[in-house]
Amino acid sequence: MLDFDLAKIYGVETANLKRQVRRNIERFEGDDFMFELSIYEINTLKDNIRCQNGILKQTWFRYSPFAFTELGVAMLSSVLHSDTAIEKNRNIMRAFVAMRHLVLNPPIDDRVAELEKRMHELKQYIEDGFADYNDINEDTRVQLELINEALAGLQTRNKAPNKPRNPIGFRM
Repeated sequence: MLDFDLAKIYGVETANLKRQVRRNIERFEGDDFMFELSIYEINTLKDNIRCQNGILKQTWFRYSPFAFTELGVAMLSSVLHSDTAIEKNRNIMRAFVAMRHLVLNPPIDDRVAELEKRMHELKQYIEDGFADYNDINEDTRVQLELINEALAGLQTRNKAPNKPRNPIGFRM
């Protein structure tokens, strides 16, 4: 977060916030707490804000803004001693935690979850259908074997020995 945004949130002037940070600079050593924006970053920020708002306040960039990380925002509560600053700092820290949680565990869209559920149901239905189909085929195969055995048994039983047959027709 940038210093002027934090100053608005805490209800102080940006100059006062920066003054308190500079007086306690040992608390903010290292890039993991706070850093000043470079000229390139300032120009990029100007261009983005000009495009979004149409009007640019030049007073923002008289001095390089401070950019605070999550740790730097937490450290600001030890520098700014007002009750408002402490309460706002708690809310900001909760927002950082919520953002981190959303990044690490993105919510699944309800439509996607519904589609996954329906796909799983269809897959299960198809698998059950093929299992039933295979069962029918197995049952049919067993029945056909039984029919063939019965026919073979009938053929062997019904075969009579070769005896002379009575001729068909009139006798003379």
